[in-house]
Amino acid sequence: MVDIATRVWNHKWKIDPIVRSLIDTDFYKLLMCQSIFRNKPDTQVTFSLINRTRSVPLADLIDEGELREQLDHVRSLSLSRGESTWLRGNTFYGKRQMFRPDFMEWFEGLRLPPYQLERKGDQYELTFEGKWHEVMLWEIPALAILMELRGRAVLDDMGRFELQILYARGMTRLWEKIEALRTVEGVSIADFGTRRRHSFLWQDWCVQAMQEGMGSKFIGTSNCKIAMHRELEAIGTNAHELPMVYAALADSDAELFRAPYDVLSDWHDEHEGNLRIILPDTYGTKGFLDNAPDWLAGWTGIRIDSGDPAAAAETAINWWKSRGEDPRQKRVIFSDGLDVNKIIALQQQFRGRVQCSFGWGTLLTNDFRGLTPNDALAPFSLVCKAVAANGRPTVKLSDNPNKAMGPQSEIDRYKRVFGVGEQEEFEVEV
Repeated sequence: MVDIATRVWNHKWKIDPIVRSLIDTDFYKLLMCQSIFRNKPDTQVTFSLINRTRSVPLADLIDEGELREQLDHVRSLSLSRGESTWLRGNTFYGKRQMFRPDFMEWFEGLRLPPYQLERKGDQYELTFEGKWHEVMLWEIPALAILMELRGRAVLDDMGRFELQILYARGMTRLWEKIEALRTVEGVSIADFGTRRRHSFLWQDWCVQAMQEGMGSKFIGTSNCKIAMHRELEAIGTNAHELPMVYAALADSDAELFRAPYDVLSDWHDEHEGNLRIILPDTYGTKGFLDNAPDWLAGWTGIRIDSGDPAAAAETAINWWKSRGEDPRQKRVIFSDGLDVNKIIALQQQFRGRVQCSFGWGTLLTNDFRGLTPNDALAPFSLVCKAVAANGRPTVKLSDNPNKAMGPQSEIDRYKRVFGVGEQEEFEVEV
């Protein structure tokens, strides 16, 4: 087993790469990338870093030269032969050759496009512009780099014994969580913690701990590199990015209203079974479901990623019933700000009513809360989102208005088109 504290202590050489592989990313990014490669190959998109936790001064903590070194290193990466073989030949969600030959040929020749980096006060402005299916693959490595560089800045002042104790406490904390969860009847949990992890080594350790401690209740990881190395199921479906860009491309209010369903129509043509998971909250869950075409009710399940998770699950159950579907045969994936108590409460509330599973993210792979002075390693909310498509701004409303993004005039328009009224605000933890 890797001695993480020693590795941290010894990472003083010029560059210790944070991201060492193009498949050190979430599985859903590759699934979406193939869909975009097929359906929207000429769309130009801009992604931008957004630090929702402004109290964390990233530009004061992270040296710009070191950040550029890490970003430049990612631009030098390409698929290895073993990675290509795994993607081409492995079975994902019961399907062999999930990734088409034309997509794989393109991916094997890919180098990530240039980035733009500028300091603005105590924050960084980091943007990526280009063809959608190319720049989208910057999102996960960019977030992982910034999260880990922030962690390194904190850890750099610690001695070797202090580091050993810190990681021992972090490991103990995670194992106590595992002990609490593995007794929960019927629970199914996947690692969704790549984007805001403490580090790659720590995420890999957390995954191994979940494998041993949770047994069959641990169903896989979203991280493709770790899934390949640990022979686990790669988990993931689709994200808000798809409807946000499709909506931005709409030429009228009528096209805008149809955009979230057009996304899933394209997805329906490519995928089946457990990959047919609806993410309904981009422009409000209730309105999305109320106006959804009947064929969507036949999909496998729903992922809940904002707002009150129990309320959203109840909305989904009522919707399935209204469309003549049996909710007990449907899957609900909870994935927003999860930790042990919330997982246990939701499992107990919905077990037997739906098939529950949990995508456990930041508080699986980056929970050092209270373990350093001034809570300097506490996780924070950092995202990298598509902010424009073909020169038009993107908008996200969410079931939590604190996660909304876009120009206010466009937010108001989208609320009108999608019939979104007053919303309850929830604190964005991670």
